[in-house]
Amino acid sequence: MSKRLGWGILGTGNIARQFAAGVMASGSGALIAVGSRDRASAQSFARSFGVSQCFDGYDPVLRSPQVDVIYVALPNSMHHVWTIAALGAGKHVLCEKPMASDTAQAEEMFDAADRAGRVLIEAFMYRSHPQTLAVLEAVRGGAIGDIRLIRTSFCFRTRKTEGNIRFNRELAGGSLMDIGCYCINFSRLIADAEPTHFDVSAQIHSSGVDEAAVGTMTFPGGILASFACGMTLQADNTAHICGSEGYIEIPIPWKPPAAEAIFTIAHSTPPRMDAAGPSAVTPPQPERRVISAGADLYAIETDDFAATVFDGRLPRVTRDDSIGNMRVLDAMRRKLGVM
Repeated sequence: MSKRLGWGILGTGNIARQFAAGVMASGSGALIAVGSRDRASAQSFARSFGVSQCFDGYDPVLRSPQVDVIYVALPNSMHHVWTIAALGAGKHVLCEKPMASDTAQAEEMFDAADRAGRVLIEAFMYRSHPQTLAVLEAVRGGAIGDIRLIRTSFCFRTRKTEGNIRFNRELAGGSLMDIGCYCINFSRLIADAEPTHFDVSAQIHSSGVDEAAVGTMTFPGGILASFACGMTLQADNTAHICGSEGYIEIPIPWKPPAAEAIFTIAHSTPPRMDAAGPSAVTPPQPERRVISAGADLYAIETDDFAATVFDGRLPRVTRDDSIGNMRVLDAMRRKLGVM
């Protein structure tokens, strides 16, 4: 890709570092500037990634004429104000998920993008990986028949909760916002619809956020979805799509590797009491599909963003998709009393 976008990054946390490495590996992006409220952190980040412009604060990044697009890698509660500020400065924006603290903020952000004539996309990076696209193609192509059930999990165990933004209610933390949003997004993608009904239960941390949650959603046509997310436990972090004629297993759905990402299309063995003969209890061998992206996940996300800016390609995550996800998050968080 001959055209390149100059990127400015707000924030220097782990996700910002992963994304910066992706920009460096992309064919469409150049790292121009980084800003942090901690000058030492900004300087360390700049040295690590060879960023020429290093600022104490975020406003100078927005003012840099060499910056075309801002990556907002700040706490959830700061997405709204800094995305709107960046759009007002004439920059495109890639905003980390979840898009905002609530649906109203997300709608204001997209309205601001429309007024500014700039691109705003929510950074669900897994949506750019060829594995996700291949799974979606298999589902849409009828590889497992009619979709009946979607099961996902996304959990991790952290021992450091004090000072952790994920455990800060004022910063719109909690497991649903941090990682449950992936499960909701994936379920809505596969069902290709918005849920008509939901339920949710959670373990509430002493800080007032949901430290773990389980949820269900019902979609048009009777498709069911269930998920588990948590910040104080371990799980397999997989995704399963169960259909009338088979099922798909995705061992690594949320951050697929650059090489040899794998998903399996399989068929269940019927109960022996239902078997009419030996062949009836021997299902077809699972079909193992291997997908090699050939590039870093965040580099692909960077190039996808550039394709929307330069070529007008539909974003992997559209406005309607982001707003739909926030509505489900709002509804579930209200029911839990953590919003």
